[in-house]
Order: sequence, then C-alpha cells, then structure tokens
Amino acid sequence: MKVEQIYTGCLAQGAYYITSNGEAAIIDPLRETQPYMDRLEQDGVKLKYIFETHFHADFVSGHLDLSQKTQAPIVYGPTAQPAFEAIVAEDNQVFSLGDISIKVLHTPGHTLESSCFLLIDENGKETALFSGDTLFLGDVGRPDLAQKAAHMTQDELAGLLYDSLYTKILPLADDITIYPAHGAGSACGKHMMEETVDSLGNQKKINYALNQPNKESFVKAVTDGLLPPPAYFGMNVAMNKQGYERFEEVLTHGMRALSPEAFEALAESAHALILDTRSNTDFALEFIPQSINIGLDGDFAPWVGALIVDVKQPILLVTEPGREEEAVTRLSRVGFDRVLGHLEGGFDAWKKSGKETDHVNRISAEQFASEVKMGTDKVIDIRKESEYASEHIEDAYSRPLAYINNWMKDINPQEHFYLHCAGGYRSMIAASILQARGYRNFTEIEGGFNAIAKTGIPRTDFVCQSKL
Repeated sequence: MKVEQIYTGCLAQGAYYITSNGEAAIIDPLRETQPYMDRLEQDGVKLKYIFETHFHADFVSGHLDLSQKTQAPIVYGPTAQPAFEAIVAEDNQVFSLGDISIKVLHTPGHTLESSCFLLIDENGKETALFSGDTLFLGDVGRPDLAQKAAHMTQDELAGLLYDSLYTKILPLADDITIYPAHGAGSACGKHMMEETVDSLGNQKKINYALNQPNKESFVKAVTDGLLPPPAYFGMNVAMNKQGYERFEEVLTHGMRALSPEAFEALAESAHALILDTRSNTDFALEFIPQSINIGLDGDFAPWVGALIVDVKQPILLVTEPGREEEAVTRLSRVGFDRVLGHLEGGFDAWKKSGKETDHVNRISAEQFASEVKMGTDKVIDIRKESEYASEHIEDAYSRPLAYINNWMKDINPQEHFYLHCAGGYRSMIAASILQARGYRNFTEIEGGFNAIAKTGIPRTDFVCQSKL
C-alpha cells in the first residue's frame, strides 16, 4: 500500500494518490490530469476510483477529465446530485482497492454532501482519514458556503458539522493519520496549521473545534470571525457539479501566441482583461496600459479568483517567456478557462513595437520614511485585517486588498495617498487595479511593511496574530 499527498501550495490544496496490489484511487484531483496519468503508468497500476470529498468551491477538480481518460468511476458521498454519471455512495459503504478498502463516512456541515474517506489496511486496521473540508489541521471547514443550496443558515450547517465531527470522527482511534484537503492559506477555513499531515489524537488535543463543551459553543466558535467567501466560489461549485470544458482544449486556446498588433486588436474586440503575471518589480517599471498585475510567483490563482471573480471573463496573458503554460494551467484550476492567448515574446515584444506603456509611481521604504508627514499624509495598508491588527503604521487606514472593489469608490481622486502591503506583491495588484480604474494620485511603497518596519516610522505595538 502506498499513500502519496500531492500538495499544491498556491491553492493550499492536497490531492491524494493511493495504490494497492495493482489498483489505484485518487482523491480530489487537480484540474490537469497528466501528472496522475504519468504516475499510473509509472507504477503500472489501474485507476479504479476517483473519490470527491464534496463539490469544491475554491478550485475546479480534474474528476471529469480523469474519469474520461481512465473510465474510472467518480464517487461522491450521500445526497450529492452531480449532472454527470457518478456513484453516489451510501453512508458507511466500503470500496475495495487491491488489498485495502476505503469506507465512506458522510459528514455534512461544510456542504451537505461532504464526506470523509476512511482507509482500512490489508489487516483490517483503520489507518488514515481523508477528511476533505470537514476536518482541517487546527480547524474545521467553514459552514457558510452551502447556505443557499441547502436552504439553511450558517448556524444550522455548523450544527450539522458538529454532529458529523463528534459522532463520526472523534470516536475514531487516536493513531489514525489525518489527510485534509487544505492547509494554511486556504479560504475554506480560518486557523489552519502550516503542517499538512497529523494524527487524529493530536488534533483532539489542539484543535479548538474539537474541544468545545457543547454544540452551542461549537457553533459560536466556528462561525465567529468568518470573512465573506471569495465571490468566485459559487462559480467553481457550479463547474464541479455541472461540468466544464476539457483541460486540453483550454490549454490549446491559452497557448495561442499573438503579435502585439493582434494582441491589442483582440483585447479591444473581445473586451478582454489583460493579465500581466510578471513580478511586481518588473511591472512597476513598465506595462501595457490598463493591464492588471497578479504575479505568478505568489498566490496567483486565489487572487485571480477573488479579484476578477467572473470565470467567464475573457483574458489575455502577458507572461515571462516560457511561463505561458503555467499561467494557463493555474488559471484553469480556479475555473478561468477563457484565456484567448498570450503576447508572443512577452512584454519586450510590446515595448519593441513602440506601443504605449505605463508605470507605477513606486518609491523605497527609506524614501517614504523621509518624505511622509505623519498625521497629515494618508497611508493605506492593504494587508489582511489580522496582519493590520498585529502591527501597523500609526494612523494608517486598513483597506484589505480582497475588498478593493468596495473601498476604491470612496477614494478622493484629488487626495494623494501612500499604498503598501507586506512585501509588495499585493500592493502592486492594488496599484494596477487603481490605475486601470483611473486613480493615479498615489505612491506605492516597494518592500511593503517588511521594509517600512526597518525604518524609523512610528508603528503600533506588535501582537502575535495567533493571539488575536
């Protein structure tokens, strides 16, 4: 028996590859299926089942393409109603895999069909739990995503989650290994640990949600401080439930190389968004007017989903040469399949064509410290609320990037302001959005708060985020 966790940091997502005696199962696969096909061929095993813990909201699963290529059936837990052929298992139904077996535990709460998969080894011992979005390390799944579909409040769903955890999972043995669907950084929970594997026994000790005295306190604890989910979540659920275009077709469209002239003409005729995936340093110096910068070397896909939102938005890519396929692939993971092509030769080709360019007014933290008038000049901190609460520049305004489409309209275009995040990645995203919407009276700070903290700028006292 072999269990392999395939972890994707950008999405903080864990897929699982399990083999036993010539047969394999894959749990919650990513959109691109070739890596799984390569593993199956290398190991000389046949894919018998594709298990889905639920209809995912934060990414588009590769279940349909993988099933089409291998003829392996897709398995959901009870109450799932996919628009395609699948096995909708009963609670406690057991599926054999080589010399081992996998038992379905229906654990509604995060969604109504949410299920965990219990791995039973060749000796009949329960050894691992693939807990999906029901149980994370240090946290549990948020209970507010399925409200509309379930016609239930988040408190009612949290009550279901309590029953699932306390009657189905907590009675399991302490030595069982927990393999969750997500880790720290995912928007599917609040306080996930950096670790991606742990024992159930340790989670029983340290996970706040598993140490509540009653259902009422559990509901209060897991719903307290929930931030609104990213707006693209509902669209990803629909794609996972209804179906989507084959990944290979999406990739073919996105890999269409366009000259600067063709790129410009298509951007105008298709009302396409120009997405520049270069580093914030390169983008600040020069870029195509009206383009949005979300760098590949960061939480690329989640920020695309949170800020662009509409998965049907036509997109044209500007990437570093050679990274076009990576960009298209990572966009497809969150459902952005309408990539019309990319700028052949990257930004250098645009520049050599003599076409118009733009730039961001960026200064160093040292220059900011020397010129800012504390108490008079406006400073906007776009980090998360928890980062701001831990420590921030005195008198700075908290305006998280995730909500830029809401707070941007309150900006006085006549009033200059300084803009920063933690290190420059997010503030350049914000700067590009602001300039695309016509706001130019601002200065972005290179290196963000990490660099500012090394200057003499007055800051609030530091409070560890874990204590907030």
